[in-house]
This record gives sequence, structure tokens and C-alpha cells, in this order.
Amino acid sequence: MEICYVERRMIQFTYVPEVPEDIRVVVGIDFGTTYSGFAYANVETREVISNEDWPGKKANEPTRRRKKDKSVPSRPIELFKLHLGDIPKEQKPILPSKITPEMAITDYLREMGKFIKEEVERRWPGIDFFKMVRLVATVPAGFTEDTKSIMRQCIYDAGLINHSGTQNLKFTTERGPRTIYIVRGPTEPEAAAVHCMKVLKEHGLKIGDKYLVIDCGGGTVDLTVRKLLDNNQLGEDTERSMDFCGSSFVDKEFLRFLEGKVGKHAIKMLHEKHYGHLSYMVQQFCERAKIRFTREKSDFRKYILDIEKVYPSLKQYVSGSALDELEEEDWEIEIDFKTVKSFFNPVVNRIIRLITAQLDESECTIIFLVGGFSESIYLQQRIKQRFSQCKVAVPPYPMPAIARGAVEYGLDTDAVKNRVLKWTYGCEHSPKFQEGDHPSRKTSNGRIDKFCMMAERGIQVEVNR
Repeated sequence: MEICYVERRMIQFTYVPEVPEDIRVVVGIDFGTTYSGFAYANVETREVISNEDWPGKKANEPTRRRKKDKSVPSRPIELFKLHLGDIPKEQKPILPSKITPEMAITDYLREMGKFIKEEVERRWPGIDFFKMVRLVATVPAGFTEDTKSIMRQCIYDAGLINHSGTQNLKFTTERGPRTIYIVRGPTEPEAAAVHCMKVLKEHGLKIGDKYLVIDCGGGTVDLTVRKLLDNNQLGEDTERSMDFCGSSFVDKEFLRFLEGKVGKHAIKMLHEKHYGHLSYMVQQFCERAKIRFTREKSDFRKYILDIEKVYPSLKQYVSGSALDELEEEDWEIEIDFKTVKSFFNPVVNRIIRLITAQLDESECTIIFLVGGFSESIYLQQRIKQRFSQCKVAVPPYPMPAIARGAVEYGLDTDAVKNRVLKWTYGCEHSPKFQEGDHPSRKTSNGRIDKFCMMAERGIQVEVNR
């Protein structure tokens, strides 16, 4: 039994080493805020296949958990991954009573895991999933050790691994007995960086050149600067960064705009009583404005939210001055170019600041955009305009790039040579209290608890050292 302390929480699990000779299949899992997906490959053929078929759907699956209680109106639980992040409480989605983030994540991964196992069994009948499959699960760059331990436990509870400490599941920067080392397993931007390696030559990159990868997802945007090394390896050049400014925050700006038109109470009641109508409203915004939005006003066609005709359930919750104004406007709300631009700009400006901070630390020749939000033309245009000194490219398979990169990494775990530590690591020790130590920290047994630093944030460390 190994014991490690993670942000004042004690995590206990027994390490079960992987047997590399047993591995036949690598599965990469991208558990996202708004969409999730997986990819897989056989270690012999090394052909990476992205899953594009879900029951009743195509491509990536929305990250939602359905209520099991049929006695109450059905409403999916969404965006629950945000509960794992360090963001203000008001920005986290409200979960139903008695539903914890861990429960929602576990239930979702359980259903996803069933489909993964069925697909692996369909491709390679008779395979021992727990013995012969290497799972590579990616996490955002800013996730703490505590959060990764929660994810490991959820994956175990979901039945994707048969032991919580198995090393057939790869995460990054986990701890081993009496030491700190970097376990082979990528963060989301690192998986994207590995995925982009296939196209580096197409863009003229050579040994020693650096490139910036931006994973623009639904909840987070993660950045990492990578340096191309000898032997087809990558090194991390700067400390990776992350912020909560993904595409779902554009939707939040849209809903905030609606609150200003119909009132916060009306939107709150629509969310609680008629969630399907609210979801449809956001879906229509995405299809009619968000997805096709560019910097060119001439490209945009304004549209009308006809509340009385399309969203009649909303009317009963509108009151006060909002009611007077909407009655005067025949219950129509106009969505024009300037309005949509105001939804994008707060989010895109945060992404621009993240990029600026990375490029201030390292000179890159090209920026790669991956993730679902990377396909936003407006986002691409703003980045190209602001960082004209760099080429900006969207590689093949931008949306499943994280899952595919996780598989590619799992097939070649030597692809990443080093990483820059995002945290300072150390251990607690209790020497005898001496003159000069702070009196208030003296313990009842005449000792003092101190932090013994083993590895400092910001230094570059070889993988598995």
C-alpha cells in the first residue's frame, strides 16, 4: 500500500505494474466538458481509429448524464467536469440533490466504457480488456494531483480498470513510493502536441524548432510549447497553461444576454421547468450564429428569437419592465452581428492573453489549433491577426486530436522526453525544534513540521526520473 499526500488529502492505492509484453491495444480517452470521445489502435498495425459511431449519433458524444429517476421530468446533467476545476462556484453547473460530481463522472464513464469494451471486443474478439489494453486518459493542463486521483477513482468505479492502482491506466505527474516522478501519460495539450508531430515536416519544422499547441475545448483552453528533438521526440519548453474559456463560455454569454432581455428569474425557471426549450434555444444560437460567425459583418445574417411562437413556455416567467418591453417588441429578440461579437470577445480575449504569455516566454514558428472550438473561424481570424509573426494551422482531425494523440503517445511512450514541472513537490518532515524556529510552530513533542522540497516548479525534468 503506497501513501501520498495530495493537497492535504491522503490518497492510498497499491501500485499494480503494467506488463508491456501483454499489451495488444491502446485506447485513448478524451473526457471533455461538452463532448467526449475515444480512439484506439492495435500495437502491431499502429493504425489509429477515431470512434465516430455512438448509439443514435455520430462523431463525439455530448458529455451528459441522464437522470435515472423517471418520476421527475428528465433533464440531462451537463458540464459537470467543471466541478473538477479551480473556478468560482457560481460558474459551476448546479447538480441535482444527492448527485456529486464524482457520481456524474462515474456514471458517464461507465456508459462510455461499455461502448469502448464492445468496440474493442468487436475488433479483437476474446481480448482480455484489463490485461491487454492500455488506457491513456488525458487531463487538462491545470488539473491538480488531487483531481487526477479523483479521475482515477472514477475510472475504477466505472469498471474501465479492475484495480485503482493499475498502471495500465496512464495519467501524468502521479507519485510513486518515497519519490516524485513523471509517469508516462499526457495532458490534453501534450496529446495534441504528439498528434501534431505527423505534420511538422509539412510546415518545414526541423530539429530545435518550437511550436505552440492550443487545445480549444468546450470548457478549458490548454496551451503547451513543444520543442522538436532528435529521435522523433518532444521536449516541453515552457510551463503549460490553462484557463476556463472554452466554447461553452460563449454560450454562457448568450444566456447572460437573454437574462438581460427576459430577466434572470425567467431563465432560471426555464432551466428548471422546461430545460428542453432552453437547450433548444442554445442549440439554435449555435447553428444559426455561433458556428458560422466570422469577423466579416457581410457574412452574418441576423436572426430573430420569436419567443411567443417558438418558446411560449418562457412567457409566463417574464415580468416587470422586461414584460413591457417584450410586449412592445411582439415578443421578438433580434440577434445581430454586434451582439454575437459581444458574446465571443470576452472569451477570445482571454485566449489571446494565454497565447501572449506563452509566446513572451518562447519563440515559436507555428501555432496549431485543435479541439472543437478551434474550428471557429472568428477565433482563427483573431489569432492570425494578433500573432501575425507565426503561422496558424489547424491539423487534420482537430476535434478528435486529443484522443488520437493519446493513442499515438500510448503506442510510443518515448515520444515525450521531458516536461516542465507545473507544481513544486516535496515531503513533510519533523526535525527537533531549534533556536530560530518560529515558536508558534513548535509541536507538543518538541518538534517542528517542515516542508522538504524535492523538485521545484518550473524546472525541466526527464520523463520517469
